[in-house]
Amino acid sequence: MDQKRLMIAIAISIAILLGFQLLAPHPQRTAPPTPVASEATPAAPAATPSAGGMPNGTSAADLAALRNAPRLKLLAPGVEGSVNLLGARIDDLVLRRYRETIAPNSPLVRLLEPQVDSQPYFVQFGWTAPDGVKARLPGNDTLWTASGNDLGDGRPVTLSWDNGEGLTFEIALAIDDNYMFTIQQRVRNATGAEVKLFPWSRIRRDYTPVVGGYYILHEGLIGVLGGTLRELSYASAKKDGEKTNGVGLEVTTEGGWAGITDKYWLTALVPNLKVPTVATFRHIADNGDRYQVDFVPKEPIAAPAGGVGELQQRLFAGAKVVQLLDHYEHEYDIKYFYLAVDFGLFWFLTRPIFFALDWLYHYLGNFGVAILVFTVFVKALFFPLANKSYRSMSKMKLLAPKMTALREQYKDDQSKLQGAMMQLYKAEKVNPASGCLPMLVQIPVFFSLYKVIFVTIEMRHAPFFGWIHDLSAVDPTNVFNLFGLLPFDPTTIAPMLHLGAWPLIMGFTMYFQQKLNPPPPDPVQAKVFQFMPIIFTFMLASFPAGLVIYWSWNNLLTIGQQWLIMRQTRLDKPAMAKV
Repeated sequence: MDQKRLMIAIAISIAILLGFQLLAPHPQRTAPPTPVASEATPAAPAATPSAGGMPNGTSAADLAALRNAPRLKLLAPGVEGSVNLLGARIDDLVLRRYRETIAPNSPLVRLLEPQVDSQPYFVQFGWTAPDGVKARLPGNDTLWTASGNDLGDGRPVTLSWDNGEGLTFEIALAIDDNYMFTIQQRVRNATGAEVKLFPWSRIRRDYTPVVGGYYILHEGLIGVLGGTLRELSYASAKKDGEKTNGVGLEVTTEGGWAGITDKYWLTALVPNLKVPTVATFRHIADNGDRYQVDFVPKEPIAAPAGGVGELQQRLFAGAKVVQLLDHYEHEYDIKYFYLAVDFGLFWFLTRPIFFALDWLYHYLGNFGVAILVFTVFVKALFFPLANKSYRSMSKMKLLAPKMTALREQYKDDQSKLQGAMMQLYKAEKVNPASGCLPMLVQIPVFFSLYKVIFVTIEMRHAPFFGWIHDLSAVDPTNVFNLFGLLPFDPTTIAPMLHLGAWPLIMGFTMYFQQKLNPPPPDPVQAKVFQFMPIIFTFMLASFPAGLVIYWSWNNLLTIGQQWLIMRQTRLDKPAMAKV
């Protein structure tokens, strides 16, 4: 019975590891600590960001005008690019601290692109009028005037446009040393009568990006609205758009944030904390796919006669650096901004593990070494449990001759054999199922570390030593082409034909660890156990190198621990014989 339990536990462990990427649950999450019940979405204002100067289509003439329009240069420590003065679009943004690949001459990561390029992705600000209000408003074809030549590094710029009817519209732009823009939309009213308008903002992506498709990672529309984390994949947004004819999901909120997220990058609007705002997630089929996140105040902003009506908000456009997001969350009171990094349902494990690794990295200067030291800490944390388990396993190995004798004695009576073995275990104070406990305890840490390595930008392109130049990527070597000596890629034949050096090291450490354990009494079970190192080697070959290094180093520490315990147990063998 105990051997059956042991086999069941091992089988469950393997099944979890094999099916993790496909079967890991990823439901909608509620922002901690207090879930907020969803309420019926209030009706949106009559004027929304999809109307009033924001036509659904863009003609060839419009594209030509966009291509030739003047631009405001953008240059800050974290980003560079430009702002299109035609339509006031932030549509050209490159991240100066990140490159596409590990090659030093690789292109910088481009986050936003103009509509005239192959992957249009931009941010825009404008105004609409309530029903019954007639006013000439800026639109896509409005050419704005900039107060300066360039934006960034402590140089704010104001875009302005006079409608010729007594209203002057302004968009004041500023950016910090990283990725946070401050935007102030103003209307200066010289008409002699109060004017009420809706200042809106939107993030628009006019294509469907290629996503990894992992259940453990959300890519798409995201936001914390009304205290609740809302995630909408591109496929889900498309289905919702078809059902609602492009209206999408509307939520009224005070504060919060919403935008579009990639694995490592985020573009998000942060509305004014004091103004009730309607946020909308949309998909519009307009000669292709268009995904949009927009904000508009629930009530119009008033510009009194001879006065100014204004609304301030923020825009984040950059890398999802964990501590930077935390900094913005506290500095600007952006509720749950840290949820932009998909730490998952087990954030209470993944976040502490990340901060532990990040702390070690700042002292050691290498995330790979930080993983090794972190593994030692984990082993120390579980040392009492593992020590008890390995001691029991060592005693099991010493009991092998007695168990063989019992199987010979009761080979025709399984019930008596089980009873005799249970008595032997009890007399020797041995738990035959204890050998799987260290593995079962490690599984939450293993999954959490996998999540951290996979989703955090801090691990992206983080080198180790030797041939590992990116801990977040798979080991680039392959035994099937003799580690590059043969000039062909075996994965073109079959994707499973990728087996790097570190997975092989892990497999060997698992094999030696297995040799220290007592073999299962059943020959069939023993055969299954012999194949486990091979199964795990091929399985982990597709995992990030940092995770394989963790597992290999953990196995080596376990081997050392087991060897010491076995040596001590052999010294205690005479005492055991008296029992």
